Amino acid sequence: MSDMKMAAQAAGLFATYDVPDFFCELLNRKDIPPPGLQQVRDRLARFDIAELRRRAAAVEAQFYRLGITFTVYSDREAIDRVLPFDVIPRVLTAPEWDHVERGVQQRVRAINLFLHDIYHERRILRDGVIPAQLVLGNANYCQAMVGLDVPGGVYVHINGTDLVRDRDGRFLVLEDNARTPSGVSYVLEDRQMMLRLMPDLASGLDLRPVDEYGPRLHRALAEVAPMGVDDPQVVLLSPGIYNAAYFEHVFLAREMGIPLVEGRDLTVEDGRVYMRTVAGLRPVHSIYRRLNDDFLDPQVFNPDSLLGVPGLVDAYRRGNVTLANAIGTGVADDKAVYAYMPRIIRYYLDEEPILTNVETHICAEPEGLAYTLANLEHLVVKPVGESGGYGLLIGPHATQAELEDFRGRLRADPANYISQPVISLSVSPTLCPAGVEARHVDLRPFAVTGRETWVLPGGLSRVALRKGSLVVNSSQGGGAKDTWVLAS
Repeated sequence: MSDMKMAAQAAGLFATYDVPDFFCELLNRKDIPPPGLQQVRDRLARFDIAELRRRAAAVEAQFYRLGITFTVYSDREAIDRVLPFDVIPRVLTAPEWDHVERGVQQRVRAINLFLHDIYHERRILRDGVIPAQLVLGNANYCQAMVGLDVPGGVYVHINGTDLVRDRDGRFLVLEDNARTPSGVSYVLEDRQMMLRLMPDLASGLDLRPVDEYGPRLHRALAEVAPMGVDDPQVVLLSPGIYNAAYFEHVFLAREMGIPLVEGRDLTVEDGRVYMRTVAGLRPVHSIYRRLNDDFLDPQVFNPDSLLGVPGLVDAYRRGNVTLANAIGTGVADDKAVYAYMPRIIRYYLDEEPILTNVETHICAEPEGLAYTLANLEHLVVKPVGESGGYGLLIGPHATQAELEDFRGRLRADPANYISQPVISLSVSPTLCPAGVEARHVDLRPFAVTGRETWVLPGGLSRVALRKGSLVVNSSQGGGAKDTWVLAS
């Protein structure tokens, strides 16, 4: 039995909790816990597990009633699901959050400078810091953005940076999400649910609030509206009700106090965007679009798209409307470009990265491919264009047949893959069928950029609910936790 398990014997709810080899966010930190964290531990320890299960069931029932769901297209039996929610919160100390916040802000600054450069002077390519073909030949590189000056130099207005913690508790960047990062609605709803159904756990704690996200986002989108507009009209452009994140679109439009529109609700006349209303056409100045590049404008991208707005890109290029995020930002969150982010930060900011990347091998490079093939059973291999946990290989958990299949894929299309070592992800106590057990977690802080970058305190903590699993994505069976940031 580990020392921690012996120490937990009298710890009530945590009496059988054991974390043999991982950094536990709540119970086996190396530092002396601040009073707020110790309070959370003590209060949780006093809970009866039956009572905790009763409250967990009440949370799930509330989510069903409110329609807080996501869509799994691959499941023909039940495509609309409630995101599993764990009632044991994840707690970050004030110094930990300060480190994350500064690191995310630094990364967003560098990403915006990088995007401006590759669509203008391309200095970073000429100087050989990053291979030109990796950028100019990238599927997400958009010729329509070349030479276009976006308001304030902001390409990525909403960013989600996925972080993990290693065995020593260090935060590492797993990937960037600079196109249309999702999940922030769960952050806000999870907090409301926790305060409503677990008030005795949160009472009196000095927690950083999350409820200003909507106003902050609206303000940022108004700040980057075209020049000369005193009261910008902001709208949220959604693909519609069948989109996997439609609940979030409705939620965020409500939080910002703006109209939720689809492509058919907008029109372009004389290079300007208008919204159709019962009172006639109304000018639109900033569009928070939750629609991929390919579907935005059938005159420029997919001619068969019925989701976008004909003429939107022309209005954008004329400077008559702002799109958030900008078109072509997918280059910055490409998993191969990710490997160069430390160099990108040093190049533009002349600073060392505050948040470190996970070691990454680029299979498009001969040495990266050779290393990956030789060590496949020890690595995580990811396709550069996929998200949501699809198409990846976790070497230590793969069968011999799966390893051989992936070797064939790597040799056939090496440019489509990167590889990384398996990180001993941190764990957090989680309510499971057998009791409170350790489950691996990650963190997605959301950054909003207008004139400055603000980071939502905490972010989305995703939890791998299957025992031993490292895959936290909701589409792969993961759930979520409320992330508490202690103010002091």
